[in-house]
Amino acid sequence: MAKTLLVLAATLAAAPLAAQTAPQTAAPSRPAPAAAEPAPEDWRDIPDDEILLIQLQSGRQIAIRLAARFAPAHVNNIRTLAAARWWDGESVYRVQENWVAQWGDPTEKKPLPPELITRPPAEFEIAAFTPAQRLSKPDSYASATGVTADGWPVASDGKAAWLTHCYGMVGVARDALPDTGSGSELFTPIGQSARRLDRNYTVVGRVIEGMQWLSALPRSDAPMGVYASAGERTGIQWVRLAGQMPPDERPHFQYRATDNARYAAMLALRENPAPPTIATGVNVCDLPAAVRRRP
Repeated sequence: MAKTLLVLAATLAAAPLAAQTAPQTAAPSRPAPAAAEPAPEDWRDIPDDEILLIQLQSGRQIAIRLAARFAPAHVNNIRTLAAARWWDGESVYRVQENWVAQWGDPTEKKPLPPELITRPPAEFEIAAFTPAQRLSKPDSYASATGVTADGWPVASDGKAAWLTHCYGMVGVARDALPDTGSGSELFTPIGQSARRLDRNYTVVGRVIEGMQWLSALPRSDAPMGVYASAGERTGIQWVRLAGQMPPDERPHFQYRATDNARYAAMLALRENPAPPTIATGVNVCDLPAAVRRRP
C-alpha cells in the first residue's frame, strides 16, 4: 500500500512538469496570399522628393508621384517651383468635360523663379521601351504597351517609347512650340485617357491620391473648359514636395513592383477574365496605379 501511494505521489508531482514541457501547439500560420495578390516585399518606397502635394483651398489634398527619371528637366523645374512656393495662391482654372483639369497661373503673367529653365527641351519620349510586364495585344496608339518594374505605363511603336496619358497622369501644358512648357502649368486627364497627347506633351507624373477632388470639379462651358470668371476657379493653398516638409508631416507612399509572378498573374486575370465575362484583353490605361500609403 505504501509503495502504491509513493508511486501515485511521484506521478502527481511529475504532472505539473509534464504539462510545462509538453509541446506547444503551433500558432496558425497566415494563409498564403492569392497568386495575383502582392506579397509584402512587392511594396517599395517612393522617395519623398518624388511626391508633390497640392493643398486646395477646401483643405483637400492631392498627391502626385513625379516621373523624375523620365522627364528630369521638367521635374527639376517643378521642384524649383515648389521650393519657391510659386503655386501658392494660384488655382485650378480649367476643367473641360471628359478631357482635363489644369492648374497654374491663369493670367500666364506671374514671374517665374529666376533659376528656372524657362524653355526646357521637350521630353515627349523616354530612353527605351523596357516593360517588366508587356500586354498581349497592341492598341490603336501603339504597337506595344506595358508597365515598368516601378509601375509606370509605357508604350512603343517599335522605334520610340513614351509614357502614356492615362487617367490621372500629369502633363505639362505648353504653347504651339514643343519647348514652351516650363512645368508651371500642369494638367491631368479627368475623363477618358488622353492618349492622342502621347509624344506631343511631356508627362511628369501621376496623381496617386486625391484624384477624386480634381475629377469632380465643376466643368466649364467656356471654350476649352477655361473658367470664364475668377470666382469659378478652385483655389490652391500651397504646393510642396514631401521632402520639403517637416519629417513628421510628410506622407509616405509605396508603389507595387511589377517584376514578379504575382503581378504577372494579376495581369493575366485582367486580360483573361473568368466566364461569364468575355475576354477582350486590357488597355494599358486600365491597369491600376497600384500605390498605397506606407503602413
